[in-house]
Amino acid sequence: MNAGPLAGIRVVELGGIGPGPFAAMMMADLGAEVVRIDRPPRGPLGEHQQHEHDLLLRGRRSIALDLKSPDGVAVALRLIDRADVLLDPFRPGVTERLGIGPETATSRNPGLVYARMTGWGQTGPLATVAGHDLNYVALAGPLAAMGRRGSPPPPALNLVGDFGGGGMLLAFGVAAALVERDRSGLGQVLDVAMTDGVAALATSIVGFANMGVWVPERESNFLDGGAPYYDSYETADGRYVTIGSIEPQFYALLLDKLGLDAAEWPQDDRRRWPELHSRLAGIFSERTRDEWCEVLEGTDVCFAPVLGFDEACKHPHLAERGTYVDDFGQLQPAPVPRFSRTPGAIQSPPCSPGQHTRDVLADWGYSHEELEAVIASGAAVAGPAPAG
Repeated sequence: MNAGPLAGIRVVELGGIGPGPFAAMMMADLGAEVVRIDRPPRGPLGEHQQHEHDLLLRGRRSIALDLKSPDGVAVALRLIDRADVLLDPFRPGVTERLGIGPETATSRNPGLVYARMTGWGQTGPLATVAGHDLNYVALAGPLAAMGRRGSPPPPALNLVGDFGGGGMLLAFGVAAALVERDRSGLGQVLDVAMTDGVAALATSIVGFANMGVWVPERESNFLDGGAPYYDSYETADGRYVTIGSIEPQFYALLLDKLGLDAAEWPQDDRRRWPELHSRLAGIFSERTRDEWCEVLEGTDVCFAPVLGFDEACKHPHLAERGTYVDDFGQLQPAPVPRFSRTPGAIQSPPCSPGQHTRDVLADWGYSHEELEAVIASGAAVAGPAPAG
């Protein structure tokens, strides 16, 4: 398949979790040929777990290598020699200890984009310390502004750090480095840190604070649940709806739809926000979510119901756009963004460790004798194909 805008780009992904696989998935969806280097499966090959529901692993092939053996490292370097991009998801210093660090890899392949994905970054006092999404969002600042007043800031799933400030930033950085390589002919090393990315995502909020229109106390601002016109409300059936009537004309329309007098409820009177919050909560509790959809959906109130994934995929708007697709036997988000001439596509179902070892070695320049030799040595491990 591989017909997207990244067709012809070869990516080697060192197996990790979270942002690295997400960026690799995005690049594979857009046509890049992505090979994932996994650790050899534990236990008998026939018993290792298949990853058919790990959607982050879709669209690419997996080769299992023992990177603690010289022969395994030699295989990895040979693949990296032929790659455009290497995705490194490990803590600083790990790939150097393995013998596939940036200096080694780029000296052999000067055009290589060597992208390093970490939580804290390659430098700084915390660089080698373990962490997860919630920690990065906390340290970078945005978590302090999230949630209800008087309660601990809640985890925002792992969307802000892992995937917004991490995986998407990684994919964007790689794409930018590839564009620059077209001019210079040279690759470069990328230091992609989730803390940096989360800080970048908060640029507008930092700007509001600089302007003096954002205060530190949660539920005191127009985007943090403080404003009654930008919040979620429970409906009569225990479900929820959202309104985002920020602009004056949208706010006026909201009040009109709800039967409220705009003169009685000035939008910018923050002293009356709690009172209006209570008034809106009472109004929304009088009808079911779907009844409110009949009244408000499709208007400029800036309204949407709160849907679960099972409902979102069936909503008429998302269904018409194909935001969710049923590919390879399971529901999953479609490739993004959308291109007019070179659309992306889900290339294949999720891979499992070592599933494509023989095919990858053959396609990336190994003779039959060479690939059988590295498999016999244990440096590379060929896992079974998925059942069915």
